[in-house]
Amino acid sequence: MSEVNSHSYFLTPLSSNPSYPLFVFLPGMDETGKELMRIQTAGLETAFDVRCFVIPPDDLRNWDVLSSQVIALTRAELEKAPRPLVYLCGESFGGCIALKAALRDPQLFNRIVLINPASSFHRIPWLVLGTLVFPWIPQLFYKMFSFTALPILAPLNRLEPAARQALLKSVRAAPKKTANQRLSLMRQFDIDQTQLHQLTQPVLLIASSADRLLPSVAEAKRLARILPNAQVVTLPHSGHACLVEVDIQLLKILLIWNRSEAGRKHYEIQK
Repeated sequence: MSEVNSHSYFLTPLSSNPSYPLFVFLPGMDETGKELMRIQTAGLETAFDVRCFVIPPDDLRNWDVLSSQVIALTRAELEKAPRPLVYLCGESFGGCIALKAALRDPQLFNRIVLINPASSFHRIPWLVLGTLVFPWIPQLFYKMFSFTALPILAPLNRLEPAARQALLKSVRAAPKKTANQRLSLMRQFDIDQTQLHQLTQPVLLIASSADRLLPSVAEAKRLARILPNAQVVTLPHSGHACLVEVDIQLLKILLIWNRSEAGRKHYEIQK
């Protein structure tokens, strides 16, 4: 592992309002640009003070360090402006970081949201095999892959032009060395079920039924059986990168979650 020249940080995608609950968003494994994060978190600023976790491409540290950085950055935000309510939201690769961070400091986060978390990655044989073969893929093929990855991440007919460009830019941004390291992290990811059972705060599991990358619905249901206070939302037509699709608004899903009847464990967002 090369020397780290940059450090992960929090980015405020739009306006900041310290009187709102703090919403910490951990995006997927790619070096996510401002355009994509603004699409993913669009509308949240009306009810939350949003911070997006950015991992520079030369920050090649492990799960423990990344989760510790999330905790330290969150505590720094709360020192500047204390908030009684803190949401932790992780998408895909970010969902793994979110689980690690919540277990390291379970009292810090009041609500947890996991969107197509990559916690099942290490149990998918063809994905594990792919991570072992990945270092041997020529650089040219890696660059070409960015163009073919879009249909895997999201149905193209559900992406507006701006979202398609932002997603493509994000996929192309990560150097091969960075992608290899983060794929290796997902292959190594594992959490004991006994530890997960100790997370008693409300957890929302958002799963895309048309995810072509991971078995997200099955993983959400598995986690819901382990976590004592979890609800599952399924998006029947969405792919893995659901937050950039048309008609998918994270704020709307969160509002439905907050209004949902007590004890309701599974519901579907119709579009």
